[in-house]
Amino acid sequence: MSHSSSGIDRRSMFKQCVALGAAVAASSSLAGQESKRNDWHIRAKDYLASLARSDNGYAWEDQQESHLTPTYAVVGCLHRLNALPDQTEKLEQFVRTHHPAAWKRLEQEHREFEFQQIQTLQWLGADASDFVDVVSSWKEPVPYLPQYEKHRYPVFRFQLAAFTCRDLLELPLEDLSPKFITYLDERRRKNGSFNNTPANQGGDGNALNTLWGLEALTALGRTSELKSEAIDWLQACQGAEGGFRWCPKPAYAGQEDLAYTWAVVRGLSLLQSSPSDIEATLRSIHACANDDGGFGDRPGWQTNPVATFYAIDTLATLNALNRPLAPMHKPSVIVPKPTEDLKVFTCQVESHGLGSPADAVCLAKSLKIHLWGAKNAEPAWIDTAQRLADEQDVQVTFFRANEEYGTWVDVPGFGTYSHTSDVISPAAGSIGESMTGKGDLSWAEFRRKRLPTLINNDGRLIWQFGENEELARIFLDDSIQRGGFAAISTFHFGNPDFTNSEPFLKRYTGQLPFIALHDAHGPEPWWFADKTTGFRTLFLAKEPTWQGWLTALKHCWTAPVRRDEFTKNRIRIHPGSKLVADIVMKNQNQWRWWDNAAISRPLVSLVAVRAEDQYEAARPETGINLRVRWAHHHTAHGQLKTPLAEFISLIVDGKQIAPKLVERYGGRGNKLADRYYLWEMPTVHPGGHQATATVRSLESNDKESQTIAY
Repeated sequence: MSHSSSGIDRRSMFKQCVALGAAVAASSSLAGQESKRNDWHIRAKDYLASLARSDNGYAWEDQQESHLTPTYAVVGCLHRLNALPDQTEKLEQFVRTHHPAAWKRLEQEHREFEFQQIQTLQWLGADASDFVDVVSSWKEPVPYLPQYEKHRYPVFRFQLAAFTCRDLLELPLEDLSPKFITYLDERRRKNGSFNNTPANQGGDGNALNTLWGLEALTALGRTSELKSEAIDWLQACQGAEGGFRWCPKPAYAGQEDLAYTWAVVRGLSLLQSSPSDIEATLRSIHACANDDGGFGDRPGWQTNPVATFYAIDTLATLNALNRPLAPMHKPSVIVPKPTEDLKVFTCQVESHGLGSPADAVCLAKSLKIHLWGAKNAEPAWIDTAQRLADEQDVQVTFFRANEEYGTWVDVPGFGTYSHTSDVISPAAGSIGESMTGKGDLSWAEFRRKRLPTLINNDGRLIWQFGENEELARIFLDDSIQRGGFAAISTFHFGNPDFTNSEPFLKRYTGQLPFIALHDAHGPEPWWFADKTTGFRTLFLAKEPTWQGWLTALKHCWTAPVRRDEFTKNRIRIHPGSKLVADIVMKNQNQWRWWDNAAISRPLVSLVAVRAEDQYEAARPETGINLRVRWAHHHTAHGQLKTPLAEFISLIVDGKQIAPKLVERYGGRGNKLADRYYLWEMPTVHPGGHQATATVRSLESNDKESQTIAY
């Protein structure tokens, strides 16, 4: 089922749209309108062309690497504008080979990406038969992971691709399990709408989910069921400005949005109907047009290719693609222009808050980390780390960055979801009571019980991830309107980039700041250094204070950046604006951790461990133990892999000694979890002492030493 056409005979409907456009063009009385139409079509095509990249696909405006979703959107626009390129072989190859899971295998099947591949290839006139086998294997719904949704309700969008992709490939539906039909039917409300949970669990429908459901019914030849009810429900989603909301009477997140307008118009077209007030609908779409030729999701929002597709496809569905647009305008200045006195600093969110505070300080010093968010740390751990940093004159501030496991937020119609409570705050003061283990909370209850004390202490709520786009939109849109989630996670320890697997997040560029979220795992910060080194959040401020950080979040003066094996040592960055990106890139010497003598990953850590050092491994009963760790690559959960250096020597008070090697196994598969050299000194003579540990880099063969006094 094509998302670029409407009605029972979708190809015929598209031909009718083209014919209508031709008729308008032929009318001499509309010559002026034709000129205006050509003008905005030309500007739109120029904007779309600006998204082309050297890898033969199309990218988001601020990205150098193409992505399947903007490529799908651009090709869909060009298809509607009768402007597809003549030579498409390389573009077709990009589409075939750039499923987002090609970067890193996803935990859950995102079948909407196969839909985008198939639909894009068919728009290009290419053969998509190589997708027949994978689509044919989708026999029944796949339960969602219970650690993310308590009832294992499948994500509706993902599952319904089984119907739309079969329709596109002209495959029979008879091989679908009856469970699939039951799954679909159970999620239809009496008012004709659809949502993620069974109707008997309560909750109204959602405009996007209703479109997916209606597309499945169209493939099944069942659009007559509850037809009038569905039409009434969809039409009732229209708001005061002519656009559409996610449901007729949203309790929150009631903003009109191009995505909902597109979904409603497309859904109504499948039912051979249209909005009650078409002219108001058209005005709402025109209001989203920007002077760069594209469209934003809402009036004043920054242009993006998906919003542009929603606009152009909706105009085409309403036979209004050839009408002149209202005057286009620049997007509203959402991200304030950074002042010239701002510098670039580094914040790490949800880095280690357990294991060795001394190693954390060592990493912060060498990597020039100014704010270190300690994940789920005991207050004493943060106090210890801060004391060590202050004693060594390391310019880092440790703060709380907690993932509140066991928090569940229930939204009628969508389900009950975890990963809704990641909080950051200064080290001191109350941040309120965690909702861990407090049962299933409504969104209103969660906001009321969790946020006031947190925010009053200058804390903030962070969006980690959520694969259910329809629900995530509601949470984030409500946060824009009333406060709530103050930043969106991108780079992550378990996912190279959430905007790769959840590309809808890019619509919030300039609306909510993007950050990197380490979500540290494993027992020791030293054995998480691949991640601590590989990505970070840059922010603009006068000084690297907590208030400077909050100001950067408020103004979207952030730019998470990643460069590691996952990016093939190429920079990926999600700046709040082009101005932010320009400042960050012009001041790389303030943060670049490669090819920069001032900032680099440490290869050796030497710590004098005493009996009172409760968070340090190799703690003695009496005296002092010297512990030497050296750098290794590691797994995402902190188990050692290949070494980056080799141990050379440990010199104590001018004498080389022979420490013993200690290795500890544990964790997943009982693999190597810690390795260090240990020199035990049960008795230490009074007075000052000095020790130096030296290692050799296996890459450069250079030696690196660390000297401590104790």
